[in-house]
Amino acid sequence: MSVTIREFGKMPDGRQVYIYTIENAGMKAEVTNIGACLVSLYVPDKNGKVDDLVLGFDTVEGYLENECFFGATIGRSANRIGGAKFTIDGKTYEVAKNEGENNLHTDFDKGFHKQYWDAITSEDSVRFSYSEKDLETGFPGNLDISVTYSLTPSHELILHYEGISDKKTLINLTNHSYFNLYGHDHGDISDTLLQLEADRFTPVVKGAIPTGELAPVAGGPLDFTQWKEIGKEIDTDIEQLDLVGGYDHNFAVTGYSGQLKRVAGAKAGGREMTVYSDLPGLQFYAGNFIKDLKGKGGVTYGKRHAFCLETQYFPNSINQEGFLKPVFDAGQKYETETIYQFSWE
Repeated sequence: MSVTIREFGKMPDGRQVYIYTIENAGMKAEVTNIGACLVSLYVPDKNGKVDDLVLGFDTVEGYLENECFFGATIGRSANRIGGAKFTIDGKTYEVAKNEGENNLHTDFDKGFHKQYWDAITSEDSVRFSYSEKDLETGFPGNLDISVTYSLTPSHELILHYEGISDKKTLINLTNHSYFNLYGHDHGDISDTLLQLEADRFTPVVKGAIPTGELAPVAGGPLDFTQWKEIGKEIDTDIEQLDLVGGYDHNFAVTGYSGQLKRVAGAKAGGREMTVYSDLPGLQFYAGNFIKDLKGKGGVTYGKRHAFCLETQYFPNSINQEGFLKPVFDAGQKYETETIYQFSWE
């Protein structure tokens, strides 16, 4: 196992950006200071062929633009906040209206995904840290946050998040990596098999804001309780799919207890990925709106060329009765972990 460092480019203010490469047990992950992004993830298939399984860019400039959030650490609040405002202890806070009247992924320019994160390396991990000031993106509290990427001998990519604020605040991070188990340059992922440990999902209205319901998936196009090809029912003419161009929904983890558990699996290209999380929700996005983006190696990424499995609290949970709220008191530790484990035998 080892971590190596190379120069990647520079921020507009001149700060040096690096690629940190973690290698362990036949796998290799590359991460960078910008957005604490996962840049590449090299995994062998059952025949020993190694491919990079995540979409991304070859340049700093690509990540400074990054309109699809490839590989990014999203925060301070992942997903959507209805009306771009929320209330904590009677005080209302307003955040960027960057998707119609709603908020998506905090802020397109000031969010965590475009910030410079400091890095500390160990023999098998990289720990990125960042500090956001009180109300810098509309959220209360000076927040110190970190995410640590590590690779284990069990072929696990572990993402461990920690944070603490000096005011009661909302904290809901996720990783927005786009996976293609055939390789980032393969194209369509419609025949990828997916299984989700979720018998309910949060239906949405226009703007992809949850209604507050928890609806059963049983027997419908959103039922992935058994292994099913992503593309099998993705274009079924029902309102929930029409509203977001396919799959872009939050699924409620069955048997959620706050403990780390298996929440999803995917199979394709002689590889299997299993996802573990200690969070109540999982956003499955099928890449419906990727459009002609130049990625690594000059590859053009397009619609449904990758999928995301984003572990998180439910979208707009801060404004919904009955949803677990990602609100943390001053001095209360935010800590969560997501694992992407791979097999290829």
